[in-house]
Amino acid sequence: MNVTELFYMTGRRAVDIAAAVEGAVRDGRLQPGEHLPTVRRVASELGVSPATVAAAYRELGRRGLAVGSGRSGTTIAPRPPLHAGVTARPRPGLRDLAQGQPDPRLLPDWSRALAALPRRSILYGASMVDADLADLARERLRADGLDASHLTVVGGAVDGIERVLEAHLRPGDSVAVEDPVYPPILDLLRAMSLRAQAVRVDARGMLADDLEGALRRGARAVVMTPRSQNPFGSALDDLRRTELRRVLARHPDALVVEDDHAEAVGGGSVVGVAIPGSPAWAVVRSVSKTLGPDLRLAIVCGDQGTVARVEGRLAVGPGWVSHLLQRLVIGLWSRPGLDLLLAHSADTYRQRREGLIDALERRGIPAQGATGLNVWVPVEAEAPVLDSLAEAGYAALPGERFRIATGPGVRITCASLDPSEAGPVADAVAAAGRPAGARLA
Repeated sequence: MNVTELFYMTGRRAVDIAAAVEGAVRDGRLQPGEHLPTVRRVASELGVSPATVAAAYRELGRRGLAVGSGRSGTTIAPRPPLHAGVTARPRPGLRDLAQGQPDPRLLPDWSRALAALPRRSILYGASMVDADLADLARERLRADGLDASHLTVVGGAVDGIERVLEAHLRPGDSVAVEDPVYPPILDLLRAMSLRAQAVRVDARGMLADDLEGALRRGARAVVMTPRSQNPFGSALDDLRRTELRRVLARHPDALVVEDDHAEAVGGGSVVGVAIPGSPAWAVVRSVSKTLGPDLRLAIVCGDQGTVARVEGRLAVGPGWVSHLLQRLVIGLWSRPGLDLLLAHSADTYRQRREGLIDALERRGIPAQGATGLNVWVPVEAEAPVLDSLAEAGYAALPGERFRIATGPGVRITCASLDPSEAGPVADAVAAAGRPAGARLA
C-alpha cells in the first residue's frame, strides 16, 4: 500500500486532497498528532505538482486541522475543529479528576428561577440584552473595578473571546497567550488562522518581560486569565497588574482580552489589566463555574467600539442569546443568599486545592494552584504519573494538552476532591517517580 492510501489522500486538486484528509480526521482514520507524509512524496504518488500538495497542506493549516512544524513536517492538530460525535471521557471505573468540572453540589438550585421564567416567547425585535440582566451585570462588574459602560451578552467564554478577536484581527496575526494555556484557546486560534505566541506564567500570572517580548515580536493581541488560570492556577495581584500595564502602555495598539471564566468563585480579586481608556479591550465573564456549565452565557464588557463590533456580528448570525437563558441568570443572580453561596463555594474550592497541594508537598512534590479548580504538578514524564494515578483509581489530564514551551506536567482537578482523597492522590503521583519499595511519607 502506498503512502497516499495509508493517509487516505485522493484527488488532483488541492481542495480535493485537503477534503480527503479532513474526512479521514473526521471519521477517526487519522488521529491527532499523526505525521502526514512529505509534500514531495504525496505529489509523486498522486501525480500532481508539489505546489498543489503544499496548497492542500496550507488549507489544512488554515482550517486548524494540521500544524506545520518546519523540518519536522506537518501533523494533524492535537484537537482539530471537527465534531467526531464522541466526547473524551475517563476510563470507566476511574474517579474523574480530569474534566475540570465545578462541583455540582456547590452550584445554586435552579428550580425557583426556572419556575419564574416567562410563559411566552420573546419575539423578533427585542433588545439584544435584557435590561435587568444588564443592570445586574454592571453592578457585579463595577464591584470589581471594571468599566461596565458598554456590555453585551454572548454564548459562553470562548464564544466571547472568538468574537472579540474576530472584531480586531485578521488571519495570520499573532496572539500572546499564557503557557501553559487552556487548550480551547489554542484550538480557537488555529481555527481562526491566528498564531499563538507563548508567554510564561507564574503564580501571579503572565510574566511582564515575556509579554513585552511577544508584543515586540508582533503580537497584536493578548489573551490572559486574571484569576483561576487553567491549568496553572495563576491569579494577578496589584503589583503584577501594574507591571503588565507598564508593558501595555508601550504597545497601546494591542488588544487586551481577559477571560474571567470563574469570577471570584475560584479565588483571586484582581481583574482589569487594560489601561483605562485603552482603545481596544474586553473582559469576558462566563457564568459556567458559578451558576452551571449548561448556562451557555457570558457577559462581555469593553470599549465602545469592541462591544459594538461584537454585537454587530452577533446580530447577523444567531441574532441574540436566548432571553430564556438571560432571564434564568437574572433569577439566579437575584436569589437571596447567592453571594453567601458563592463565598462558601470559593472557600470550599480553596480548602480542596490547598489540601492536595499540601499533601503533594509533604511528599516532596511541588505543585501550583493559587486559585481555581485545578492543580498543576510539574513532572519529569507525564505518562508514568497518569498510569500511576489510573492504577490508584484516578483520571487526570496530561500536561501536553496545555503546554507550548513549558515542561511536562499533569493537571488534576480538585473541585470535588474529598479531603480524605488528597493523600491517596498524592501517593499515586509520588509512586510514579519513587524507586520500588521506597517508604511513603
